[in-house]
Amino acid sequence: MRIVWTFVWHFLSVLSILVVVAAGIGLHQGVDIYYGETTEAFKAGDEGPHVFQQGGQWVSQTLRGNREEGFWVEEKRHALTDTFQLEVSFPLDRSRFSVQATPEFATPPSHYQDSGPVLALSDIEGNYKALRDFLVHARVMDAQLNWTFGEGHLVLLGDFVDRGPSVTQVLWLIYKLEHSARQAGGRVHYILGNHEIKSLQGDLHSSHQKYFNVATILGRQQSELFGDDSFLGRWLMSKNTIEVINGVLFVHGGLHPALAERDHSLDDLNRIVREHYRQRWYPRRGAGEEALLLDTKTGPSWYRGYFKDDLTQEQVEQTLSRFDAKAVVVGHTLNWRVTTLFDKKVFAIDVKHPLDHRESLPPRHSEGLLLEGDAAWRVLEDGSRVEL
Repeated sequence: MRIVWTFVWHFLSVLSILVVVAAGIGLHQGVDIYYGETTEAFKAGDEGPHVFQQGGQWVSQTLRGNREEGFWVEEKRHALTDTFQLEVSFPLDRSRFSVQATPEFATPPSHYQDSGPVLALSDIEGNYKALRDFLVHARVMDAQLNWTFGEGHLVLLGDFVDRGPSVTQVLWLIYKLEHSARQAGGRVHYILGNHEIKSLQGDLHSSHQKYFNVATILGRQQSELFGDDSFLGRWLMSKNTIEVINGVLFVHGGLHPALAERDHSLDDLNRIVREHYRQRWYPRRGAGEEALLLDTKTGPSWYRGYFKDDLTQEQVEQTLSRFDAKAVVVGHTLNWRVTTLFDKKVFAIDVKHPLDHRESLPPRHSEGLLLEGDAAWRVLEDGSRVEL
């Protein structure tokens, strides 16, 4: 019997060591353990509104009902040039907010210069509660979703869509803040990431399965939710992929060092990429110089070179100098916290934000980056700041 217990003890000891090692490797690689998913993540009732142009009208469609009673689509019609009100629901906590939709889709400038503070965050990935709670604690808006950031700049650095089940709520909140910020003298900069571009191109591999069901109930293909006739699709089509604000460059992925040798202006880069928002890129024979901007490894919404390539400080600074920028802020590539690289020339702000409908181990915590003058801070999810 003693031999058996010795064997069991050794087996359990080795197993425990292996579990600890596996957990350590998993944590180092950013692996999450999910648990406790809520059923609201998959409910289609009260989803919307989804707004489409039909002939000479805008038609807003909100899903009503449930699996037990059956679903139906509630429709409201609006003139093409009129401002109209929309009501948005968030099933998880049964909250609602209203949006004034104005059918104007002007492309924003590529450069801004003033003395206002800049708060940036990225990669919310369809998690409305995470976005809402962070912005409230960071004092960008109040609990009623009113803009409170004065003449500040809120930079949303891409990948706010896909993966999560609250994409509709995320986008309408951004739209709402964009308009209320402008009225207060501030600005919301929604800079597109690779997942916004994928959505515009009909690449749905990372979309939450709820949206397949939503499109089916609406009698549409899922790709139409951001199609040419979609209000949100046209709004996204107007956005930039690169902007410079108060001397700092903001881009979802990064800038390939080869751009330092090109003659393109920032407006040129935005125009070229925007012209291909609807066209999926693939290697073409004789593709020309534009391929660098459209490639899914070297394009500004996809590039991970600050983290993956053997870049030098000189290369980073040459690229920034080419666009009259003193630093660059990027998302796209996960980090444990908001951090700096290359002697504070690169700020990396992609972190694992909390999920609306799941818990995870280790716990997730939102962070953003605040820039004011020459100072930079990590903004934590409770609104506190840590100087960088």
